[in-house]
Amino acid sequence: MSASPPRRATMKDVAALAGVSPKTVSNVVTGAFAVNEATRTRVEQAMSQLDFVPNLSARRMRTGRSGTIAVALPDLATAYSAELVHSLVTAAHQRGLAVQFEETALSPERENELLARARTRLVDGLILNPVRLEDSVLRDTADLPPIVVIGEVEQNRADHVLIDSRTAAAEVARHVLGQGARRIAVIGGHSDHELATATSRLRLEGVHDALREAGIDPDPRLEIDRLPWSMVSGAEAMTELLQRRLPFDAVIAFTDSLAFGALHTLAEHGIRVPDDVLLTGFDDVELSSFTAPALTTVAFDRDALADAALSLLTSRMDDREVPPRGVTLPHLLRVRASTAAAPRGLHP
Repeated sequence: MSASPPRRATMKDVAALAGVSPKTVSNVVTGAFAVNEATRTRVEQAMSQLDFVPNLSARRMRTGRSGTIAVALPDLATAYSAELVHSLVTAAHQRGLAVQFEETALSPERENELLARARTRLVDGLILNPVRLEDSVLRDTADLPPIVVIGEVEQNRADHVLIDSRTAAAEVARHVLGQGARRIAVIGGHSDHELATATSRLRLEGVHDALREAGIDPDPRLEIDRLPWSMVSGAEAMTELLQRRLPFDAVIAFTDSLAFGALHTLAEHGIRVPDDVLLTGFDDVELSSFTAPALTTVAFDRDALADAALSLLTSRMDDREVPPRGVTLPHLLRVRASTAAAPRGLHP
């Protein structure tokens, strides 16, 4: 006779091992009610020890929910996306939710696929980071499922978490102006770019705000935008700026990845940062403090962003009738060595 398969652990088994009630185990699994951190840790350790797997099918029949949400980001390959994914997964797991990820870029059909999943109850809600309203399902789609938008796309149909990119970019520009720069190049924005992202538009407006305050007319010839916003794009954009042979004494890159690529190209051409040219980024990814020189950048709390997005989404899943809400997170200009000295001259 063949041996019987091992019995699957139940919530009662987990509760007994953790010294809590089955209801507490259920709360940890579903996120339906808050559980203090010490108790949650004991329950999670017991689940791991017993190899406990929640019965999601039974949960779906009981609650009408899958216990899974979907997150769509434009480019999963960037350092910023990697750090944000980590924060979103942590925030979701704290609420007993699993996460599916999708890369959307400028492809509205991928957002439509996610909407279909939500409408057929394969996922309970969506966190979207569209790059342009013109390319997003948010523009025309009626009867949206629970959605939270993160990022700078301006809309009034869904809950929204963002930072004030225009104000932050203006602060960056004021900083390099205060360090003596007068000819500021921009990587990530261009006044005449028809396909500019919402983030690009707002950050470029912020730079222009600061320039005009200082009595300086923006020079479109010093602005360049390349997609995706990667290190390769930053390096290529800096190469093109140098080929234009226009003088500049500071570079504002609209992401840290763009700044890393620009820093590489400047070094290849013997242009020193910050002695010859000031350089800034945006996002304060981990690598920004380890470049040589360390990068001045705009910082904000990605854990706070993820927590706000998940809080809005779970609230929306419970009540779809409340008006859309918005959360604007604080930001900080983190000054490092890449802008520590006044530039000695204009380049090239």
